[in-house]
Amino acid sequence: MLYYKDKLITCPLFFKELTNGGFMKFTKKKTKTIIDEGKKEEEVDNAPTEEEMEQAKELMAAMMGPPPEEEMPSTFMMYGDVNEERAADIVSALLLLGDKKRVKKAKEKLPEGEELDDITFYLSTYGGSADDMMAIYDMMRLTKKNRDIEVIGMGKIMSAGTLILAGGTRGKRKIMKNCRVMIHAVSAGSMGTIHNLQNEMEEIQNIQDSYIAALCKETLLTKRQLKKMLDQKVNVYLTAEEAVEYGLADEVI
Repeated sequence: MLYYKDKLITCPLFFKELTNGGFMKFTKKKTKTIIDEGKKEEEVDNAPTEEEMEQAKELMAAMMGPPPEEEMPSTFMMYGDVNEERAADIVSALLLLGDKKRVKKAKEKLPEGEELDDITFYLSTYGGSADDMMAIYDMMRLTKKNRDIEVIGMGKIMSAGTLILAGGTRGKRKIMKNCRVMIHAVSAGSMGTIHNLQNEMEEIQNIQDSYIAALCKETLLTKRQLKKMLDQKVNVYLTAEEAVEYGLADEVI
């Protein structure tokens, strides 16, 4: 059963076809209903009512999303841990908002002299998965080829969040005055044989090396400075002003 806007979609599942133009066609279907213990047959017109047709159209519109020519919102937010679910949401948003063809079409429709709005990404996180951090960061890198990303840090930008903040477009990475920033070494927990543990340690080191390389590319921090920070074996806290000084952000707001 399908529900839309908390209502059961009651129309029967008629044959539907999606054409290149995005149209939906329904066929009327007549069925024979057995009445009075099979002694009498009655032909029933099982075609959808107007209300059912409208429900079906609304459902298909919701499933297909807005057509390419419609203006799309360019602001989204991630508030909470960096995990698989949130990473999937962010990556999906960036795929949509940074799509090369959509961006080109949107620019063509702008009045002469006007610029396409940047993607605005509000961020507040204690950190989370290194793999999901890298997925978001890599998608931001690709998106920036087509459209600028303004990142605004608020509340807390910690651990995996630092690279996501730094991954915005240079000159458009902002941080709120009372936002706290924290950098630390990659951490993990593992169990198993000594060989498995050695293998895991090598992989953790690879992840940390990738993290350092990406931060060096996006900020004013050198490899030596970052290693010194991470080798302290404690969380390194920065003020918003210090985050700008180190190039994690460009402006305190």
